[in-house]
Amino acid sequence: MDQDLQLVKGNEAVAEAAARAGCRYFFGYPITPQNELPAYMSWRLPELGGVYLQAESEVAAINMVYGAAGAGVRVMTSSSSPGISLKQEGISYLAGSELPCVIVNMVRGGPGLGSIQPAQSDYFQATKGGGHGDYRMVVLGPSDLQELVDLTYESFNIADRYRNPVMILGDGIMGQMMEPVRFPELLDPQTLPVKEWATTGRGGKRKENNLINSLYLDAEACWEHNQKLGEKYRQMKENETRWEILYEDAEFYFAAYGTTARIVKKALESLRQRGYSVGLVRPISLWPFPDQAFASLAEKARGYVVVEMSMGQMVEDVRLAVGSELPVEFIGTAGGVMPHPSDISDKMETLIREVGGHK
Repeated sequence: MDQDLQLVKGNEAVAEAAARAGCRYFFGYPITPQNELPAYMSWRLPELGGVYLQAESEVAAINMVYGAAGAGVRVMTSSSSPGISLKQEGISYLAGSELPCVIVNMVRGGPGLGSIQPAQSDYFQATKGGGHGDYRMVVLGPSDLQELVDLTYESFNIADRYRNPVMILGDGIMGQMMEPVRFPELLDPQTLPVKEWATTGRGGKRKENNLINSLYLDAEACWEHNQKLGEKYRQMKENETRWEILYEDAEFYFAAYGTTARIVKKALESLRQRGYSVGLVRPISLWPFPDQAFASLAEKARGYVVVEMSMGQMVEDVRLAVGSELPVEFIGTAGGVMPHPSDISDKMETLIREVGGHK
């Protein structure tokens, strides 16, 4: 094995990538299946001169993130599904106050307490704004552990670039599986640009205190603030949309993200070996959603099958991106049940027969 590669568990890979990106503060609360992440941070951050703190609740943890982000440091929290639900008010406050941070959700089956097995049923919560107000955050859906490392590292840069929360949307499989990964170099937080807006006192040439706030009692002032945020979200759409397309010459496409995309690739290769003209569109940024990817295939694609570990959430965005001209079918599992490659293949074969595609 390449000496630069390390065999690690997904949750620990996220933690190490965050540490190497300059994150020195972590606040969280335990919940399966992401507990290895805070456990790793509990010794790694003090080793680097940082702070790990297990809060008394998820609500407390996200508000500690608010305080650390306001002081200008790189900070992260993690949880799973119901824990993320408890953080929603704080996430809206972070977005409203324009505070950068990284939030990791290793999704488990739901609703309610659900199961501890993997799912993708938090897509709506992540991409449509699970809390109140017209806020948005970049949501990244990695598909393997190397991508998980790379996107975690990059998420801190994105958060700082836009002064906004960024979410890594994984799942229980991704958190628990092990793969070889290559980590980036360890970044010294002291080398990062100074955040002139941070609440660090009046040092230097600053004459007034900085204020961090999301409360606007005047309606016009709140409207202007929303306009400013809206322009920022437009820039995110322009600059942070990411996707992968396999087989751009295909007639029919799967659409899947995260762990499910890996299962789809197995079905995809089986179908192609049998002569079917099929491909895959894999959204990497779940918000902004890669409408451009589907637009680029508009002249050749004849139909889509969306595969998710949910009762059907991303399928709505695919249908909006594709429009009413093409069939968009859905196959999903929920509660921690994994989709099987043979079921995925059967769904695609059924669509191809109905539309009259070629083998």
